[in-house]
Amino acid sequence: MALDQSFVGRSYPPTDPYEVGREKIREFAEAVGDANPAYIDTEAAKALGHPDVIAPPTFVFAITFKAAGQVIEDPQLGLDYSRVVHGDQKFAYTRPVRAGDRLTVTSTIEAIKSMAGNDILDIRGEVHDEAGEHVVTAWTKLVARAAEPAAEGA
Repeated sequence: MALDQSFVGRSYPPTDPYEVGREKIREFAEAVGDANPAYIDTEAAKALGHPDVIAPPTFVFAITFKAAGQVIEDPQLGLDYSRVVHGDQKFAYTRPVRAGDRLTVTSTIEAIKSMAGNDILDIRGEVHDEAGEHVVTAWTKLVARAAEPAAEGA
């Protein structure tokens, strides 16, 4: 069953603040194999003009995808998450995420499309710091694969 088009434009409440820690940034940078010193060394980050270590660009995915859970779990939307694959991801930064940030995410359904029986859901996550300043916008595309046709004679 196709997702309800009337959900396009629907926004969900901002998440509780997520406090970005130096250790989380270091662990993430190691996990993705990025040895940029600005991710692990405060002095290196300060030499680049940052007040503290900064996070790799994809670090914010963890908090924006968690926030998108409000959309995914909305029973009125009717998304069958067991059929979902991650289709695409992109980010537009105002400034880097840095240690000490307390970030909130507001998720909005930007588009719902049906193609070849698949539902394609675009979710925009607006990330703001504690002062309400924009940090980054993340777009997540989810594809809910079409249900398999019933087996003949089943």
